[in-house]
Amino acid sequence: MNFEFDQEIQIFRDQVRKWVDKECPKDWCRELESREHEYPHELWNKLTEAGFHGLGIAEEYGGMGGDIVIQAVFMREFARNAAGLGWIWGITSFSGVKSIGVYGTEEQKRRFLPRMASGELRTAISFTETGGGTDLFGGMKTSAQKVRGGWRITGEKIWSTTADSSDYLLLIARSDTAVERKTDGISLFFVPRDCEGISITPLPKLGMRALSSCTVKLENVFVPDDLMLGKEGQVWQQTVKTLNSERIMMSAMCLGIIDGVLEDALGYMNQRYAFGTLIGKFQALQHSVADIAMWQKQTELMLHNAAWLQANQKPCAMEAAMTKTIASEYACNAADRGISILGGMGYSTQTDMQRYWRDARLLRIGPVSNEMARNMIAEGLGLPRSY
Repeated sequence: MNFEFDQEIQIFRDQVRKWVDKECPKDWCRELESREHEYPHELWNKLTEAGFHGLGIAEEYGGMGGDIVIQAVFMREFARNAAGLGWIWGITSFSGVKSIGVYGTEEQKRRFLPRMASGELRTAISFTETGGGTDLFGGMKTSAQKVRGGWRITGEKIWSTTADSSDYLLLIARSDTAVERKTDGISLFFVPRDCEGISITPLPKLGMRALSSCTVKLENVFVPDDLMLGKEGQVWQQTVKTLNSERIMMSAMCLGIIDGVLEDALGYMNQRYAFGTLIGKFQALQHSVADIAMWQKQTELMLHNAAWLQANQKPCAMEAAMTKTIASEYACNAADRGISILGGMGYSTQTDMQRYWRDARLLRIGPVSNEMARNMIAEGLGLPRSY
């Protein structure tokens, strides 16, 4: 049993870490995040120049290659400074690597993947319905009606992050109502954002403020046949294969947040004096950083296990759900402790602890809530389905 990355991955990790510290320092990321609804083009461009948009995309389509393990390593190192801004890379990566790259046609791959790898094309994910939430398929109201040469889509999506600054929307809609199961009859489309009939409105929110999360309204929007991804009406059968990767990547972001919290807490405790002594000597604070370090190690081990299973095409639904749940809860707990360690400065927008907490809090809710993830875990252990 070997818990170490091979040399190639270690070299990649160290290179990414150095790049993040040089190109994306925390104070700069903090300033970017404070610009509500102002897309951080500077950050996107840095990722483009470094070639990281091509991570996970096959070399034959202009990418760097690499599996979910490499992608998780990148997300962790990136999130240590960028925190939730890491989705500026993760969303388009998911659309390209885990969607078009998995069930797109060869023509679609050659049409879109090189542009994604080069940073020319940005995407948003438009799955969630305003009245559906976690009940994604049962609450699906957006409809796709077949017409000559394509489809007419009408409906409304919510929490579509970066929809207002993307080129395409990865969108699901019900294309058939005569089905026995709610998961059937739903299709996946790659919709140009500038289509006639689309209106997008950013939503004010607690964290990740520079990456707008939006409502997307579609009124009789025409989408040609060649922009349907995969087989008609079989979204669930297709996307279930990619959900584990999404949870693994989210876990990697949470682990990066824990890394950043621990780094900042130790730095502060080693320079702040109170009551005539260094606060790093205070036992209560030492216990807090010890807890954070233990949460970090537990998350790391579970993440590496889940990513390895996924990369080797082994069943990992249980492991991915478990990792996402503990990673998001540990990240929230760590950031909360970090705020307490820094005291008043932890609550100040001049430091990153509050940013880490705000960003981590969302990750307990979506894209699947931890409560729903626990239901899935229990069902996997043989208990009856609860939803």
